[in-house]
Amino acid sequence: MERTPVQSSNLLEIGYDPDTETLEVMFKNGGVYQYYNLPQHMYDQLMEAQSHGVFFNNEIKGHYPEARM
Repeated sequence: MERTPVQSSNLLEIGYDPDTETLEVMFKNGGVYQYYNLPQHMYDQLMEAQSHGVFFNNEIKGHYPEARM
């Protein structure tokens, strides 16, 4: 999955596959996680958020099934 670099204190890159509704996040510590069943509008809001990390922590982490890659 292609990821886009983001400006964040914790997140390094974010990718999204609309066909499978899968979000992929690479953290600055090197961890890569995928979040499943995430609607396109949530990805759009994440990418448009003033703080990617705050939006991720408040709206995505713990709200969608995840797996470490």
